[in-house]
Amino acid sequence: MVPRETRRVGHAFHGLSGGRCMNSRRASLPEHRRYVLVLLALYLVWWTIWAIEPKHPDDWMLENILVVCALVFLVPGYRRLRLSRVSYTLIFIFLCLHAVGAHYTYSEVPYDEWWRNLTGHTFNSLFGWERNHFDRLVHFAYGLLLAYPMREMFMRIADVRGFWGYFLPLDLTMSTSMLYELVEWGVADVVGGDLGMAYLGSQGDVWDAHRDMGLASLGALIAMLITAGINKTLQRDFAREWSESLRVKDHQPAGEEEIVRMLDEDAG
Repeated sequence: MVPRETRRVGHAFHGLSGGRCMNSRRASLPEHRRYVLVLLALYLVWWTIWAIEPKHPDDWMLENILVVCALVFLVPGYRRLRLSRVSYTLIFIFLCLHAVGAHYTYSEVPYDEWWRNLTGHTFNSLFGWERNHFDRLVHFAYGLLLAYPMREMFMRIADVRGFWGYFLPLDLTMSTSMLYELVEWGVADVVGGDLGMAYLGSQGDVWDAHRDMGLASLGALIAMLITAGINKTLQRDFAREWSESLRVKDHQPAGEEEIVRMLDEDAG
């Protein structure tokens, strides 16, 4: 089922015109498939380039476990859940950033050297930074780039609307960011030594995990504010849908009373 935003106004991020007929939408599937295949091919080339002689091979393997999990979900799931081209593009950009970070480890990406070669001075000197901030960039990008694909999945699977269509992607970004920090800490504790420290990449910052989670949340918040701004401009029933999403649908209490009701039904 096409989300209401798409049906009414041809949602800007879904790439489908609300006035198109079903045959036209079906005719666009080969074009959509070609676009996704081109992105996949480009990513595999990019990934292969950065997979050659990684600086820390063991850390590179750890960093790519989540990439394999993502591709296992996205590639076979294409037929059942075909995301918009914008969503696939955002995922593609994030995975490309991750490939660079995995090659060097996030704390050792030499962006300062690249910037010095271009401009004659370091990038960090522009802001007075002392640590390598590539990891912070990718944590911010996690929220900024992946919150919209999360929103699209919430809309199309859980059929969320209004306020919840913006809050839940932010909430999921925050919770998965926290979960990743716990996994990162657990892996670093288990493998230990230089490999554990390379994977953790805190660079001596005791607040590293908190800052990473905060940046991911900020990125997701910005993405949802941009999405809400576009929808407020294009979606004719934006205010009504938002209000309806916050309306109490069932005035009967749940909890123990709902348990009693289900037990009565079973007994009957």
